[in-house]
Amino acid sequence: MLEIRAATEADHDAIWDIFYAVVAAGDTYAFEPEMSRNDALAYWFRAGTRPYVAENDGRVVGTYILKPNQAGAGSHVANAAFMVAPSARGLQVGRNMGEHCLGEARRLGFRAMQFNFVVSTNTAAIHLWHELGFKISGTLPGAFRHPEKGYVDVYVMYCSLIEN
Repeated sequence: MLEIRAATEADHDAIWDIFYAVVAAGDTYAFEPEMSRNDALAYWFRAGTRPYVAENDGRVVGTYILKPNQAGAGSHVANAAFMVAPSARGLQVGRNMGEHCLGEARRLGFRAMQFNFVVSTNTAAIHLWHELGFKISGTLPGAFRHPEKGYVDVYVMYCSLIEN
C-alpha cells in the first residue's frame, strides 16, 4: 500500500537515488545530468519548499516537492516537481502523488498550480496532468534539448484549485 508523507533527512539516500536515475536520463528535466548529490538535495530541501516521499511497503518509490511558483504577489500559485523510481513506473505512484499534491496545495491555501516546464515528449506526465485537471496554457517552441529527439517543445500547464 502506498503511503505519502513529508520527507525527512532520513530519506536523503532514497530521494537521491530516484533523483539521479530520473535526471541522468536527461529526457524530462532541465537539470544538469551531472548534478551533484549535495546540489540535488539542497534544491529538493531548500527553504520554502515542502518535500514529500511515496512509500510502498516501507520503500521510497517516489518523491515530489511543493512550493510557491513565484514570490510575493504570485505566491498564491503553487508549483511542484515529481519523480518516480524507474522500478515503480506504471504502478500509479505519479497519479497518487499528483492527487496528494493537489490536496496539499489546496490545504495550504494555494489558488492554482502551474508547471513551468513540461517536456512535450513526456506523454505519460502530460496525460496524467490532463486527467487531473491541468490545461496547456502555453508552448515554448524547441525549449528543451532532448538527448535523442533534439530540440522539442515545452508546455506551461495550469490548474485552478478554487472549488466552483
